[in-house]
Amino acid sequence: MQSTERYTRTAIVLHWLVALGIVINLVLVWTVDYAPDDRQRAMIDLHKSIGITVFGLALLRILWRYAHRPPALPAGFARWEQVAAKLAHVGLYVLMLGLPLTGWLHDSAWKAAAEHPLELFQVIPFPRAGWVMATEPVAREQLHKLYGSIHELLGTVLYVLLGLHIAGALKHQLIDRYPLLARMSLTGGSR
Repeated sequence: MQSTERYTRTAIVLHWLVALGIVINLVLVWTVDYAPDDRQRAMIDLHKSIGITVFGLALLRILWRYAHRPPALPAGFARWEQVAAKLAHVGLYVLMLGLPLTGWLHDSAWKAAAEHPLELFQVIPFPRAGWVMATEPVAREQLHKLYGSIHELLGTVLYVLLGLHIAGALKHQLIDRYPLLARMSLTGGSR
């Protein structure tokens, strides 16, 4: 087994917290329409809270990554694999910021936003985009549809990139026999 340099403990914890938030939000999106009517609003509000939290954690990840260089990919990776990995990671970072941002703008353009304050986890008041809420109703409804469509499109791109990210990690681990999963494991190492 080849030794592979690990990510820092902070990078690992941020990675898995963001991953957990994304998975929970995907489950909420997939199940909200099947929930009883009296539970749907709570599920949507939880989706918003987790999305905003993922945004903050993603910003921390980006800052941490900027200050702490990630370990290099194994030397045996083909050039196209290195490029694909970099593009996939950049795409995932864009989505970790873009999905919450478009969701927040979509929510800010919601016609009932003024009557339903946005609170993170039903505790912390969180502002909406004032310039969106101040838009006249017809234009605001158009913004609501636009940001909702962009949010859904980014969600579809997330499915693809997340699938490629997981498939690539498993391919390198199981077929190529590079211990890549150990680099991001919550156990082991003390960096």
